[in-house]
Amino acid sequence: MEGGGFPFGFGGGGDPDELRRMFQEAAEQFQGTQRLAWADNAIKLAVDMTVAAIQRVNVQGTPEQQAEQIRGMMATVFPEAVTLVREAREGLAGR
Repeated sequence: MEGGGFPFGFGGGGDPDELRRMFQEAAEQFQGTQRLAWADNAIKLAVDMTVAAIQRVNVQGTPEQQAEQIRGMMATVFPEAVTLVREAREGLAGR
């Protein structure tokens, strides 16, 4: 090993503060990746949930009745989808 450094590309010449800083940076990067993956999953769930609900609607009747049926479905699904997306955005912001 050259210069008393750590193997596998760890530099710092054995300096514990440098090693600690490198591990902290790696942990922060991992947390950011985890937040992004969670946000992606939450947004995908919101979209999938909305699409599935729309596909299940069997509208019948006059155009006014059909519109009311679709509004009723959206009144149920949309708040849940918005909550998932809001939480995803907050997760990305690091809250």
